Amino acid sequence: MPLHVPPAPAPALRSILTALGSPSAIREAPATALRTHQGPLSPDHPLPIHVWDDVSQAGPPRTRLAGWRFLVRGGGRAVAAAEARLTADGWAFSHFCDGPYVTATERALVQAESLTAPYQPRLLSVPELYMLTLWLHHDLSADGAVGLPAPGDLLVPLAPAPPGIASHLPQRVADLLPRLALRLGTPPLLREPA
Repeated sequence: MPLHVPPAPAPALRSILTALGSPSAIREAPATALRTHQGPLSPDHPLPIHVWDDVSQAGPPRTRLAGWRFLVRGGGRAVAAAEARLTADGWAFSHFCDGPYVTATERALVQAESLTAPYQPRLLSVPELYMLTLWLHHDLSADGAVGLPAPGDLLVPLAPAPPGIASHLPQRVADLLPRLALRLGTPPLLREPA
């Protein structure tokens, strides 16, 4: 089923296009593949980035919108990512990045396209676990900037995932959340032998 990519705010997209058109922004980018790429670059697959803080808290996850991430395409593949953040003055370019999450995001999107049910893709960051997931939301008409993970939504942990969490294995939110909370749990106290 095709993914239903939510539209990014127009000012966020404009800020990314401006950065991609700026030789100094590209030259100063920490993303090596972006700096060395020859040819045109274009933003693709805008994904809202939601952050899930306090994983260990009981109850449904509470998330907040942190920005929009665009894959930056060059030569038919993703060479980097670009992020826009909401500031007091509106949406603004934040930074370029590269690394394993760029290729993992591209791989997870291709993987999600082959699922039988349609989804709205988003990114869900779990800073407490140094983890990023592709969040496949069931409500196709939802505003990509709001909402909470529903029990039937899918999360696809991107590589590298924390130890004990399989990368690129789609899992229902209801199945994965308890495992994530457990990873943050306090280990039982060890008693010395009597």
